[in-house]
Amino acid sequence: MGQQVIKANFTPSDFAAFHTKLDAQLAELKARLAQPQQAGLHSASFGAELELYLVDTGFIPQRANQTLLALANDKRLTEELNQYNLEINLSPVMANQQPFTAMHNELRQVTGRLQDLAASIGSRALWTGILPTLKTEHLALDYLTDSPRFRALAKQLSAMHDGPFQVDINHFESLDLTCDEVTLEGANASFQVHFKVPESDFVPLYNAAQLVTPLALALSANSPVLMGKKLWHETRIALFKQSIDSRVKQETNWRQPARVTFGQGWLRKYAWEPFAESVALYEPILPSIDNDSSPFAELLLHHGTVWSWNRAIFDPHNNGHLRIEFRALPSGPTLSDMVANAAFIIGLTQAFSHNIDQYMAKLPFQHAEYNFYRAAKQGLDAKILWPCDRQYQLIERPIIEVLPAMLPMAEQGLEELNVDRKDISQYLAIIEQRIATRQTGATWQLNQVEKLEQTRNRQQALEKMLSLYQQNMLTDNPVANWTL
Repeated sequence: MGQQVIKANFTPSDFAAFHTKLDAQLAELKARLAQPQQAGLHSASFGAELELYLVDTGFIPQRANQTLLALANDKRLTEELNQYNLEINLSPVMANQQPFTAMHNELRQVTGRLQDLAASIGSRALWTGILPTLKTEHLALDYLTDSPRFRALAKQLSAMHDGPFQVDINHFESLDLTCDEVTLEGANASFQVHFKVPESDFVPLYNAAQLVTPLALALSANSPVLMGKKLWHETRIALFKQSIDSRVKQETNWRQPARVTFGQGWLRKYAWEPFAESVALYEPILPSIDNDSSPFAELLLHHGTVWSWNRAIFDPHNNGHLRIEFRALPSGPTLSDMVANAAFIIGLTQAFSHNIDQYMAKLPFQHAEYNFYRAAKQGLDAKILWPCDRQYQLIERPIIEVLPAMLPMAEQGLEELNVDRKDISQYLAIIEQRIATRQTGATWQLNQVEKLEQTRNRQQALEKMLSLYQQNMLTDNPVANWTL
């Protein structure tokens, strides 16, 4: 949803005109994608966006994004919903080179300069899925980034909900929170990975992405604490869904689909299906007309206000292309870990795409969704429903037992994409080590806090844990190697 919105108040005629645009552009997109361009694997490319926190020396959120943007003067840096968050947009990299090394090097360069600039104003950048020391006072409206787009989004979501947003998350501990503002959504920081794919292969690749995301999510979990409470291994998944849930409870046996969603089902045949779903199932939030007549501008703006965990993206520039955006992976704990997560999920997606119909027949979509939320809640302790070669009923298996067999699959997928052999070995080795040690960012945080609470209260333990976390983070030593 990166397009600019210049006003916050919309009239019924704005919505009517926007609906007309959506219908016309969806029909045009269907026609455009009905005859997919045949592109070889050599055209595949990757990209990523890293969202991060800005904090002071006591790990309190610092409203510094506008100041740092001005100091950096770097087009790769963009503002986020809250003033204590920033996003780094990495350059696209071709798959058939050393894409993950290139991604890693650019992350080092941009974050290194950002840390220097942040230090000059008494701040620091922290890449973590959720800041454990975040408090309710940091969700006030005056923490919202001052931009027309975010003001419009906040106003429209609040108007649709007609009341405060409710958050109720339970696992190790419980959190019951009421928040009047959409700033709660800004508590989530992600590492969003982009996979540009051949149009003719989009449907099997997207379905494969849905199948394997729970595996990568459990292995990359890094958001176990919110408002000082130990919750899910990847609390972002529950928080994001609830923090902007604008649905009003109805006196019926059904509810409207949530705007933050794993999806409504396996894709059937066409790449345009996710876009048609967005138009048919979700009322527009920001019915802003693009007066520059950019192709598909309104459709893409609307589609960006449906927050699918795996989002289909159509980029109309340069004859157009399709991407899969993996949105479930968290920020942190190290640059090395995040790049390894990208390699793992892309490799698995590619490898499973060839026989995805067989897996879909063995795993109804509702159970793929079950796997997703189970992985988010329990991390590497989760049990999931995973298809087997000789299967006569669904069987629940510990995810940690499924993961080792995924390493050669990820390797196969990356080899098919012509990724350099050194890249494959280097980054999948990080994943292999994490599986062997069973230590993710989430498990390290939880275990460290438990240890520190033997001599400290919860707040003191969180502050000390974050101090150790930051020290480890800056070494870029993968989390599997972190000591307690």
